[in-house]
Amino acid sequence: MGEKVVAGSFDLSDRQRYRGKLRECLAGLARLLEEKRFDRPKNLMGLEIELNLAGPDGLPKMMNEQVLERIASRDFQTELAMFNLEVNIAPHRLGGRVFDRLAEELRTSLGYAHRKANEVDAGIVMIGILPTLGRDDLISSNLSGGDRYALLNDQIVAARGEDFVLDIDGVDRLVCTSKSIVPEAACTSVQLHLQVTPGRFADVWNAAQAVAAAQVAIGANSPFLFGHELWRESRPPLFQQSTDTRPPELQAQGVRPRTWFGERWISSAYDLFEENLRYFPALLPICDDEDPLRVLDDGGIPKLAELVLHNGTVYRWNRPVYGIADGVPHLRVENRVLPAGPTVSDVIANAAFYYGVVRALAEEPRPVWTRLPFESAAANFDAACRDGIDARLEWPRRGRYGGTTQVDAVHLVRDELLPLAEAGLDAWGVEPADRDFYLGIIEERCRRRVNGASWQAATFHRALEAGLDRDAALAATTRRYSELMHVGEPVHTWPVGLPEPAPLG
Repeated sequence: MGEKVVAGSFDLSDRQRYRGKLRECLAGLARLLEEKRFDRPKNLMGLEIELNLAGPDGLPKMMNEQVLERIASRDFQTELAMFNLEVNIAPHRLGGRVFDRLAEELRTSLGYAHRKANEVDAGIVMIGILPTLGRDDLISSNLSGGDRYALLNDQIVAARGEDFVLDIDGVDRLVCTSKSIVPEAACTSVQLHLQVTPGRFADVWNAAQAVAAAQVAIGANSPFLFGHELWRESRPPLFQQSTDTRPPELQAQGVRPRTWFGERWISSAYDLFEENLRYFPALLPICDDEDPLRVLDDGGIPKLAELVLHNGTVYRWNRPVYGIADGVPHLRVENRVLPAGPTVSDVIANAAFYYGVVRALAEEPRPVWTRLPFESAAANFDAACRDGIDARLEWPRRGRYGGTTQVDAVHLVRDELLPLAEAGLDAWGVEPADRDFYLGIIEERCRRRVNGASWQAATFHRALEAGLDRDAALAATTRRYSELMHVGEPVHTWPVGLPEPAPLG
């Protein structure tokens, strides 16, 4: 939810000065690109996962500070609400047995965090939206401690000027209001980072946009909110609506939401940062003392602090990131479309699929984004969120006749995207054993038409059929999910339904 900031009030001059600093930062970025000052290719990837805290009853626990105190690791941090944590895995070089190494690191980290959470009667649940969250859990008093969360909430609420409206029409329809952005905290995601050179950035970002719908279709894991069964991946509409600074009149005028798929293919990373300045007012107009152009004149590397902070308040599903490591600037594509979970194996399989298919698509001689209208990519994303593993997507036809056609997401992934992902992982130098194991998980999900969302929905309905009411069924589904998540077998192998009670005597 943005950089660490210090709370304070803002006046008109703050906003004008900030806008000026943003323009200077953008000019600095343009110079860095023109002067080719960015890091050489390094094939680096990174991973962040947002997590939920729940008790043995499956209900959320508002105690991230107590759990973090016990974990005592800089790899774990707070997130927006008190029932959230985030774990960050250090960057890895793509190649060799990288995915097995990542899986082992994650299992070790999450297992340790879970044991520490158990000391205060809580546990780690890796899931897109915790099914047992109630409206009373998502209120401003449950914001995590720290200035940045309260300040960001205050600024988004002030920009909107009225209550937020949540209206998601899925299997059920949810309509309610919120006085804060805290409902966004229900959304827990996996963020995949890929460091790229400026020359490759546009191709990688365009490829990531094109494949986002397929990622969501096979990885959906967020079908419930506030006791309602909604979209198979309900995070994107919830995130957009719970951070929407636009009252209805601005929505009717076509003003863009801050949570945004985008509206065009790009030719440079500069395009995205420039759009941020052109379309989105500052939420946190906090100015740094640095003069970025003077730093460049003196041969240094500017932090571009205002540009970075502003970029952190525009919630693109594929976001550009500017960073500095060891005194050298670099660019990353941050892929934010995936929900957390269900298991470590599933998360790593999703990552292997993404890194493989994005590389292959970015290097195709006739790139997909030259054959697929951007509007179709955006419509595909909505369809995948709504229908999950059963989504139908528009995709370019094979062969010389061109045009696009509608295809089942599972067929698109199995027949076209998985072979591309295999070739992409080979190009990264990933060992065949890693490649085949993790892409095999994706193939099995497609073959069985099972992902986290479909398992949750099927198990919930079995619980209803067994006579449980909705709240009890959601709690039982969450407990069973948590149990199987910690066993760790991929979700396509999970038995549907609740375990039979053990016979007495």
